[in-house]
Amino acid sequence: MTAPAPLEIKLHQIRRTLELVYDDGRIFQLPCEYLRVYSPSAEVCGHGPGQEVLQTGKEQVSINAIRPVGGYGICPTFSDGHNTGIYTWETLYDLCVHQRERWGEYLHKLKEAGYERQQA
Repeated sequence: MTAPAPLEIKLHQIRRTLELVYDDGRIFQLPCEYLRVYSPSAEVCGHGPGQEVLQTGKEQVSINAIRPVGGYGICPTFSDGHNTGIYTWETLYDLCVHQRERWGEYLHKLKEAGYERQQA
């Protein structure tokens, strides 16, 4: 079973969030920082398990543009210049429904690395 494509994708630049609306009525607000640190790119994920790179200093990142990729996803351009992550509908939906636990995991990894996150 494939993940649904969002009916609407709205970028809120002032709040630095991406809003995704699905046909079941669910609406998700994903912070740009969250999307950036969980980019499905090789820069973030590496080229295999155990090669992930912890992203730091992304508290103020925003999205400057969003490019559709075929009929299966989007590729955002972030304010830090990152533009190589293709977010498939499956990736986006997974980030939506697991936002709370993934964000907690990210904050835990930052703490373990000794990084003190700046308030956005």
